[in-house]
Amino acid sequence: MTESTLLSLPGGASTAALVDLPDAAPRAACVLAHGAGAGMHHAFLAAVAHGLAARGVGVLRFNFPFMHQGSKRPDPPAVAQAALRAAVQSAARRWPQLPLVVAGKSYGGRMATQAQAAEPLPGVRGLVLLGFPLHPAGKPDTARAAHLAQVGLPMLFLQGTRDALAEATRMRGVLDGLGPGATVHWIDQADHAFHVPARSGRTDAQVLQGLVDEAAAWVLAR
Repeated sequence: MTESTLLSLPGGASTAALVDLPDAAPRAACVLAHGAGAGMHHAFLAAVAHGLAARGVGVLRFNFPFMHQGSKRPDPPAVAQAALRAAVQSAARRWPQLPLVVAGKSYGGRMATQAQAAEPLPGVRGLVLLGFPLHPAGKPDTARAAHLAQVGLPMLFLQGTRDALAEATRMRGVLDGLGPGATVHWIDQADHAFHVPARSGRTDAQVLQGLVDEAAAWVLAR
């Protein structure tokens, strides 16, 4: 079941949000943040939310302010992180007895790690990064990972081996440096959108199913 709601933001503003509920009582809770190019209604994010709910996780997904306002320019980090913190507070009020994690696709995951590194997200037990954007396309670098050592929470990275925003060799080096608190699940031949070519022998739907299985098992273990 999916419920529409509004998320109150600092300064009196608000943004649209959706709550995806399991059929039975949830066993964990997750705030799910979208990427820079598509909002909470995007088919990929909706499938992740519905998949987590089907596996016993209550999900709060929301639009960052820029998406709610119809802009194509992502919010500055301070604005995005304030919205993320508001979503965490809302989820904690809704599910006060449940373990809480934050998951984010690309930009959403990067905002989550930056927010946590700057000031811990209250009550959050871990972060799930769906395609962490290590660098811009065609410009391999690791500068965007500098803050990850300050996150201080378990992290699950779900990464495609053909992700143009996270060249695999550089990404492996970053993850190796983070120690046992960082877990990675590589999706062979998947790109940044977790699309796989026909020659992989798998469909995008099968990849998505496996990705949600990994994420749900990790979340429920918190």
